[in-house]
Amino acid sequence: MQKNSAQIEALLVERLGYERRGKHERAAAVGEQLRLLGYVDSDKPIEAAVAQPTVERATKRRVKRREA
Repeated sequence: MQKNSAQIEALLVERLGYERRGKHERAAAVGEQLRLLGYVDSDKPIEAAVAQPTVERATKRRVKRREA
């Protein structure tokens, strides 16, 4: 078990370096190796699909005025 924990620690450091450099494909490959060793990444949020995406607006919508 000691060997796996040292290997997992080394892979975590390697993945962090790839993420900092923006090499997301390599980081994903290292993440796959971590999963094969049985490592579960509990601090990363789980992404979920949203039926209706929220739309961000820079300005508020104009309110229609009533005619008198």
